[in-house]
Amino acid sequence: MTKRTLSTKEKYDRLARRYDVMEFFPESLLFGRFRRNLFAMVKGDTLLEIGVGTGKNLPYYPPHMRITAIDFSEEMMKKAEQRGKKLQTKVDFQIMDIESLGFENDRFDAVAATFVFCSVPDPLKGLAEVKRVLKSEGKFYALEHVRPKGKLLGSLFDRIAPAVADRTGVHINRNTVDNIRNAGFTIELEKDLLLDVFKMIVAKPKK
Repeated sequence: MTKRTLSTKEKYDRLARRYDVMEFFPESLLFGRFRRNLFAMVKGDTLLEIGVGTGKNLPYYPPHMRITAIDFSEEMMKKAEQRGKKLQTKVDFQIMDIESLGFENDRFDAVAATFVFCSVPDPLKGLAEVKRVLKSEGKFYALEHVRPKGKLLGSLFDRIAPAVADRTGVHINRNTVDNIRNAGFTIELEKDLLLDVFKMIVAKPKK
């Protein structure tokens, strides 16, 4: 009997219960600081976070902004809503797929995503949706892990990527910066945070 392959959404629903425990050490040592620094840069009146997950970014949201947060995993969203209530953060949580956003064009001043486009099934489609709902003068803020450029490390990532994607839905060898450019953005900031694997990215739509 052939084993059915889980969808990316199903994988995240399955991981939701233990997700924060799994990432406790990298979150405590590195990712929390990365998130804080990213959201300190965000400007505007309206913010959309895509792939809110369990709500790890909630403590770093700019307090003055009207914030909408989406995810396609109901189980992840439950965790985010619980965290939002605990922090008393005003957020409009919505179940939604990044590849088909239910918002009108030019809706948000800023869109943020942290470690999301490594797992979006069709990243270019998702990025096109980001560009559509972002105002022409708005900006896209992201944290991502990408395929390293070094021959040795890049080859290692390529070898283990299929197994990682099969288990978690995460593609560790994506060239996300190139994907952002190809989706119609101009890169304003590309900052290496750890080697050339973890990056902070700020981009704006091409006019």
